[in-house]
Amino acid sequence: MGWGALVNIRKRSGGGRGSDSVSPSEPLRYATLFILLLGTVSLFADMSYEGAKSISGSYLKTLGATATTVALVSGFGEFIGYGWRVVSGHVTDRTGRYWTIIMVGYAMNLLAIPMLALTGNWYTVAILIVLERMGKAIRAPARDSLLSHAAVQTGRGWAFGVQEALSSVGAMIGPVAIFLVFMAGGGYSNAFLLMGIPAMICLVVLYYTYRRYPRPQMMEPAPANEKTVLPRRFWLYSLAAAFMASGYIDFPLVAYHIQNHALGEDMVIPLLYALAMGADAISAMLLGKIFDHGGPKVLLLVIVPAAFFPMLAFSDSMILIAAGMGLFGLGMGAQESIMRAVVADLAPVGKRATAYGYYNTIFGSFWFMGSTALGVLYDVSIPTMITISIGLQLLFVPVFLMFLRDRNG
Repeated sequence: MGWGALVNIRKRSGGGRGSDSVSPSEPLRYATLFILLLGTVSLFADMSYEGAKSISGSYLKTLGATATTVALVSGFGEFIGYGWRVVSGHVTDRTGRYWTIIMVGYAMNLLAIPMLALTGNWYTVAILIVLERMGKAIRAPARDSLLSHAAVQTGRGWAFGVQEALSSVGAMIGPVAIFLVFMAGGGYSNAFLLMGIPAMICLVVLYYTYRRYPRPQMMEPAPANEKTVLPRRFWLYSLAAAFMASGYIDFPLVAYHIQNHALGEDMVIPLLYALAMGADAISAMLLGKIFDHGGPKVLLLVIVPAAFFPMLAFSDSMILIAAGMGLFGLGMGAQESIMRAVVADLAPVGKRATAYGYYNTIFGSFWFMGSTALGVLYDVSIPTMITISIGLQLLFVPVFLMFLRDRNG
């Protein structure tokens, strides 16, 4: 971004300083602060909805849901949470109303959490889980687009890695807070109400970020005569990600497994999720820096070992399950940092939100189909479920190698 563009941004945002006040390091500081603010928004948001997610599987079981139901609700929620993004992405690029879309999405995403405290049957819980995921779908393409524009100054791997690391810190604090609620003798309703506090803080920080950065997309203006068609390599990359998503078993089924086999107290379940999110945060930061130097091939160092987490997570040993959660978090760190950064590198500036919409719709559709099928298989044969899960994830490798070799798409 040139100095003139930065000056224009500062004037639009009320900075009021002339171009002679802009130093060579100003664009980097400007972008870095924006990335950190978005990361703080994610920290409080994830504290709320990931805290709730850490007990959603066991909560559904206490209300009479089966393993198939838990997998179906979780999978359909993720399908909506990813699938609706293709609509949101198109609307964002067509209207340019990034902040309006982001704010509506976060409000829906977060306000559904404390409402879980008022439910008494699994049908209502399922509806609220889906509404929470839809809110995330609405705001995600617009937020990721703005983040990618700022990342031009800092390196995309670093920017997405920092955002995911802060997000994961929140996702670690939330489950720990719920653990403390259970330790103090509280129940599920108390836990869900507590998660309303970080939800409110998140919305306040989001509004502050909007007031300070009304037009962050100006940090990466579209070049003249830019192509407006997504390249072939984008679709090949999305297909590779889809195979990995189809075999990635979501945490609620792991929580169900622990409770179903009486492997530990309910209060231990959110701690395991916190462990996974801690691994997620560390891997996101490290992988982001490595990605900025080594490029997309870094993914192969992560996806292959992470694919074997079901072997540990669905054992009958809490020590092995904890190790499995570490691998689960490693894979999540890659998915939410460098895999998103690759999308930004593949998409034209003017189609960035649309690209994120398509990518996440493909990812989420395969996640939904895979989660549902694997949940059904859990009730039939856990070893078969584990084998198929690992096999589907490893199909990522040959398609991804085709993507790396394709330099003309």
